[in-house]
Amino acid sequence: MAESEQFEKGLEVRRAVLGADYVDAGLAKADDFMMAFQRITTEWCWGYAWTRDGLDRRTRSMLNLAMLTALSKPAELKLHVKGALANGVSVDEIKEILLHATVYCGIPAGLEAFKAAHEVLKAEGAIPDKG
Repeated sequence: MAESEQFEKGLEVRRAVLGADYVDAGLAKADDFMMAFQRITTEWCWGYAWTRDGLDRRTRSMLNLAMLTALSKPAELKLHVKGALANGVSVDEIKEILLHATVYCGIPAGLEAFKAAHEVLKAEGAIPDKG
């Protein structure tokens, strides 16, 4: 099946933010059932929302970190911490976003977000690994 223009636009942004290796691996292992999800997330999330003119990618990344903290989704937050770094969000800004979200979302959600972000930031070499 030929992919839509919206899918192609979304795929370009998705690869730029999350990394081509990650995105392409997800697409490659998707069977027919999971490809339905790959299409909707690539078209709607990345092709529609992420390509709009109203906000830049950096701001969208910052919003995602706060929303994923609120939703207590540490696995997805890890992915978006890496994307935030790629979009120019600094470690200090990530820390401030998570602190702000913790105040509004609660300590348990904030703790999960901080742990997830810390793991990624260490793995990416953005903060020193103290063991």
